[in-house]
Amino acid sequence: MKMTPVASTTADEEDRGAIGLSVIVPAYNEEDRLAPTLKAIRAHLQDGPAAWELIVVDDGSTDGTAAVVEAAADEEPRVRLLRTPANRGKGHAVRTGVLASRGHRVLVTDADLATPIEELALLERRMDEGAPAAVGSRALPGSRIAVRQHALREVMGRIGGGLIRAAAVPGIRDTQCGFKLFDGDKARTAFAGSRLDGWAFDVEILRFFQQQGWEVAEVPVRWAHQPGSKVRPNAYPRVLAYLVRVRWHTYRRTASPARFAIPALFLIFSVFLYDGLWSDPAGRYLIDSNHDQQQWEWFFAATADNVVHLRNPLSSDFQNFPLGVNLMANTAMLGLSIPLTPLTLALGPQFTWAVVLTGGLAATAWAWYWLLARRFTRSRWAAALGGGFCAFAPPMISHGNAHPNFAVLFMFPLIIDRLLRLREGRRTTRDGVVLGLFLAYQVFLGEEALLLAATGLLLFTLGYAAASPHVAAAVARPLLTGLAIAALVSVPLVLGPVAWQFYGPQSYRSVLHGQTGNHPMAFLEFATRSLAGDGPIAASLSLNPTEENAFFGWPLVAFTVALVVHMWNRPAVRALGFTALAAAVLSLGQNIPLPGTDKTLPGPWRLLAEAPLYESVIESRMAMVCVPAVGILLALACDRLAVRRARSERESSRRVIGVAALAAALLPLLPTPFRTVERAPTPAFFADGTWREYVRPGHALVPVPVPSPTETAALGWQIDTGLGFPFPGGYFNGPWGPERDGFAGSPPRPTSELLRKVHETGEVPDIGEPQRRAFRQDLDFWHADALVLTDQRFTAALRTAVIRLTGDEPRRTGGTWVWDVRADR
Repeated sequence: MKMTPVASTTADEEDRGAIGLSVIVPAYNEEDRLAPTLKAIRAHLQDGPAAWELIVVDDGSTDGTAAVVEAAADEEPRVRLLRTPANRGKGHAVRTGVLASRGHRVLVTDADLATPIEELALLERRMDEGAPAAVGSRALPGSRIAVRQHALREVMGRIGGGLIRAAAVPGIRDTQCGFKLFDGDKARTAFAGSRLDGWAFDVEILRFFQQQGWEVAEVPVRWAHQPGSKVRPNAYPRVLAYLVRVRWHTYRRTASPARFAIPALFLIFSVFLYDGLWSDPAGRYLIDSNHDQQQWEWFFAATADNVVHLRNPLSSDFQNFPLGVNLMANTAMLGLSIPLTPLTLALGPQFTWAVVLTGGLAATAWAWYWLLARRFTRSRWAAALGGGFCAFAPPMISHGNAHPNFAVLFMFPLIIDRLLRLREGRRTTRDGVVLGLFLAYQVFLGEEALLLAATGLLLFTLGYAAASPHVAAAVARPLLTGLAIAALVSVPLVLGPVAWQFYGPQSYRSVLHGQTGNHPMAFLEFATRSLAGDGPIAASLSLNPTEENAFFGWPLVAFTVALVVHMWNRPAVRALGFTALAAAVLSLGQNIPLPGTDKTLPGPWRLLAEAPLYESVIESRMAMVCVPAVGILLALACDRLAVRRARSERESSRRVIGVAALAAALLPLLPTPFRTVERAPTPAFFADGTWREYVRPGHALVPVPVPSPTETAALGWQIDTGLGFPFPGGYFNGPWGPERDGFAGSPPRPTSELLRKVHETGEVPDIGEPQRRAFRQDLDFWHADALVLTDQRFTAALRTAVIRLTGDEPRRTGGTWVWDVRADR
């Protein structure tokens, strides 16, 4: 972030130095709190020995901010108002004020005066000792925090501050405290060459001071959080993006800045995609996740509760009480939910959900980038392109709405790298052991994803064996030996949990989902969240927004075919092409529809449909195997374009055409941010703890209607009470019928079915003694203490049905209708 020292010419030189202190206050829509701030500053400066000026920069406010300053200026001529025609950002406002200042020293302070003006003496003392700048800090031992920020904002601030400190201003622990005192001439020099207009201008200025060798003294001060902050937690990654771009030019080529910039860019882009979620993790919901986000947050909460209470992490009875839920059979991602327990307990499962999605996509991109740069390409930017595609391709973005077990795939590049090491046959035992550990860990991240990856690797192996049989024969022995060692390591580690998954309580045989193959046209169209996407078209060719498993777009399909043909002489390319084609055909399912007709052809998935493990796979997900195959091909093509020099005008033209074709294939697929909506508030009955008056330990609360895969609000209420009560039903996979087939939700009981029909139709059926007898039996089975009805669709009909079942009128409390049924049993 190099800035050229340029002298400011916005104030007359003869006036500078005549004023001892200039106070700069940036203001944007600060009508409500600016007047007390100006009054406090003026009162403090009136008693000082030096001449002073107070400059307020109105940064395009749309309220009465300017009027407040003008009123103060009428009373005190040393108060000056500067106005910008439009809102340009805090950095621009401060720059305008500093360059207009005339003081020997310049104080920059926030309009909310979170640090009291009386703390100025501490900063002046350090400058009297010779420091050209003294900045207030909330991060030093002597700092005094009167009112703290929300825990989430504090955590994000510390993380972002740490990254900024490491990237730009080493040694300064708090760059964002809005109370800084500078030598006037040095400040005007620094701001004259500054470029940041946003809230993080401090970082640029402090870095300039450090580059010039001017000491920046950090001083502990008093500080109190003021409501109304305009800085969102996701602003830190945006500042990091700027820092990465600017610092890029300060690195030498030999320093390989790409290895640092590329992972940061992946993270920034991932945060950008989940910007809506990060604005308020506890209050925002990914709309395209349907009910899955609520389910995953419950998984994180239940796992953390099991860990902190030293219970079996493979099971929970807070849903489907009293039978419970087999968490190992429900893709609860124990490989992340268990290690992230401290985060879940500290900031909530909603925050963990945001971290897993955002960090998972970024980590997946980085892992593929690392593998490609290490094994496939010479250009790091070519590897970055391939890695970015592997993490942010349309199928990945689709699952990024709701299925972290299919979006967080950072282990697969590590597994592939270890397989390539085994092929070399150098340290077979060590590599086999490490591979076994990697495979065991992936089991606890996602078994279906592992099965799909293994299928893709098998397809690649077959393709490579056909393309280069001599090489395949040479590497077979060390590879098979290493795989055997890996099995010896991984099987004992996962045997117990997998046995619990398939034979433990609430286990099931296979998942019932019907035929779910891709439509052939889906490969040529664009996904909902792609830049060129068309929601209605994507919806007509997929199960839902979270299962858009193809949608690569016709330009990329054509480009990939051209790549394979162009680089056909390379066995790896032929194997990758075969893998992508075979996976795409398998994903079409058992019956492949013929576009434009009502006829179908038998698909090769029929060979796998009834095979163990594969019978539970949604076959359209096989298209996800195409993602890394295409990503590697793109990296190879980009690498060829990046490292080959044009030896003739014709070859130069070919490179231009190649780059243009690559851009045309990928630009339409760029993902757009995930959509979020505001969550429905938790009823006061749960939020304020009223439920405790009705539910005894070891007994259940029954929401009306009984929770199901389509009615998941109760999972959120349960989370907000700290998993204080169990309930029947819920959203999970469990056994169904005598064959114990996998089914979403609990098997229906008479009462749950009756209430479900009322909720769907609004009609109350005849309720006689048989229904009341079944109701009492269900209450006994559920160990129910209370029934709770919230305001929803057909509330009156549901209330009438429960009154007829219980024979009692409910009590209205905490925004809900409550029936106390303890006395009935």
